[in-house]
Amino acid sequence: MGFLSHIPSMAILKIARMGHPVLHQISETVDDPTDPEIARLINDMIDTLQDAAGIGLAASQVHILKRVVIFIVPESRSGEDEEDSETELTIMINPVIEPLSDETNLDWEACLSVPDLMGAVERYSHIKYSWSTPAGKREERVASGFHARTVQHECDHLDGILYPMRMTDLTLLGYAEETNRNIELLRRGHGLEDGFDPELQVAEEG
Repeated sequence: MGFLSHIPSMAILKIARMGHPVLHQISETVDDPTDPEIARLINDMIDTLQDAAGIGLAASQVHILKRVVIFIVPESRSGEDEEDSETELTIMINPVIEPLSDETNLDWEACLSVPDLMGAVERYSHIKYSWSTPAGKREERVASGFHARTVQHECDHLDGILYPMRMTDLTLLGYAEETNRNIELLRRGHGLEDGFDPELQVAEEG
């Protein structure tokens, strides 16, 4: 019996919320990326992500402790750099991240497992990441900006880490509805004194 035997075909899965023990467990390596059960899990995760209107999801968030992540980088969150450009749906199995420098940046994040909240997190600015596709092919990319942040956020889930656990200043954690009205706080969490667009809302990550 497979690990998805209890899930109906093509399902919208329940997303675990902060406080559930599954979110603090380390996910298992996928032995065979081409396993039909992994393909089924990925299809269900895609349906779930679309239903939740998020931009990323890890398998552990839907109670499956496998090292599988899906994400997109929408045009609205892309930068001018090619390494921070809009990215279509990416399906990653057994992803690995390598920082390319010690440079970090502070910016806001949200999470489907931490609903209604947002917080400012320090992340590596430039990374290289690699993964296996559902066909079993190994691929890699270089990423910066929001793209790099999204990959780091999603892969943290595979190691049982939620973004508030990365925060060093809890004054930069708040309800999104309130925080998005607090321009001074938004600028602090973006690591800027000025020049921050107050119309920018934090997208739901995974």
